[in-house]
Amino acid sequence: MPKVAIVEDDKTMLSLLQTLMEFEGFKVVHLDRLDSLDWVVETLRREKPDLLILDVYLDQYDGIELLRSLRSDQEFDTIRILASSGRELSRECSQEGADGFIMKPYMPQELIDNIHYLLGN
Repeated sequence: MPKVAIVEDDKTMLSLLQTLMEFEGFKVVHLDRLDSLDWVVETLRREKPDLLILDVYLDQYDGIELLRSLRSDQEFDTIRILASSGRELSRECSQEGADGFIMKPYMPQELIDNIHYLLGN
């Protein structure tokens, strides 16, 4: 069962994504403390998810900063990262190492299709 981590500061969106991921059979890593970039990185290091759904715009810091931090650490080379934003930032996210980009708002099936593509199933 693939493990998916979600970095999303909108509580409603986070709840919907968790429910959808669990319904689709994924194990969900709960990142309930987004106030510290270091804490998020350490949690991802400990949990070793297969895929990370990353909201680019976060209240506490820039998701691109987290993306850059993860991609500069070889330990995270195998994690697929799907960036997400309400703005068209696919080029910027790709340049920083995201494996995919999905623009909000999106349909649940579009998200699932992207995840399966990135995980190779």
